[in-house]
Amino acid sequence: MSSPGMDRSELDRRVRRQGADIDALYEISTRIEGKVGSVDQRLGSVDQRVGSMDQRLDSVDQRVGSMDQRLGSVDQGVGSLDQRVGSLEVGVQELSSSVDRRFDAVDQRFDGVGHRLDGIDGQLEAILTILRER
Repeated sequence: MSSPGMDRSELDRRVRRQGADIDALYEISTRIEGKVGSVDQRLGSVDQRVGSMDQRLDSVDQRVGSMDQRLGSVDQGVGSLDQRVGSLEVGVQELSSSVDRRFDAVDQRFDGVGHRLDGIDGQLEAILTILRER
């Protein structure tokens, strides 16, 4: 089964060359398979890392959600305290006004007592003057 004009040695040479080409292709294929396996391993490692990062991000997300709820509670508490402080301020102002009015009333009483004492002092001086004249 040879082509016309092709002798046995030419045919052997071609078969050897094609065999060498097949061997080279097999070697290249083996190296490619090794590299693909290495890439698959690396991708597996990357997938594991991504999975771990996803878990960590989920945990952080839960923590942030919890903190957000806590801040909401704190905000409500601060709002309630603001209302109480506002009520206390009104109460303190009312108490201060009441105390001021009482001090004013006491001051007026002292003024009245002072005037009465001045009157008594004047009367006592008049009595002393009369007594000295006798």
